[in-house]
Amino acid sequence: MKIKTKASGIIEVDEEKKITFREGLLGFESFKTFVLFNADEPPFYWLQSLDDAQIAFIVINPFLFRSDYEVCIEDEVVSDLGISSPDQALIFAIVTVPKDGKTITVNLQGPLIINSITQLGKQVVLMDPQWKTKHDIMIELAAKLC
Repeated sequence: MKIKTKASGIIEVDEEKKITFREGLLGFESFKTFVLFNADEPPFYWLQSLDDAQIAFIVINPFLFRSDYEVCIEDEVVSDLGISSPDQALIFAIVTVPKDGKTITVNLQGPLIINSITQLGKQVVLMDPQWKTKHDIMIELAAKLC
């Protein structure tokens, strides 16, 4: 199917790649369907709303720069998403890129959990105080390289 995107204009994506967030995302509850596609700058991806072309998020796999990242998913969420094994769960974190060129941050407190088989997703809020909504991604990446 062809979709209109915020970042790349009209692109073609496989309809099977459509992700449904039944509850939407925090602050964007009315937007339920999205697709995930590669951004021009790896390792980032776009999570593009199919409900509104102007709604898109840059996301990243948080384990790329935080090998100690832990996401404890409640049994209810696992059941709701139909996750039957850990390898079905894709985990992404939303990246914020300020227009003023200041610090690029990543939200490790509110990861996105997506079942790679059913294409159902949910944003969860982690209660571990170690994970914040604004981690400086450059500091995190630099720490990973040391």
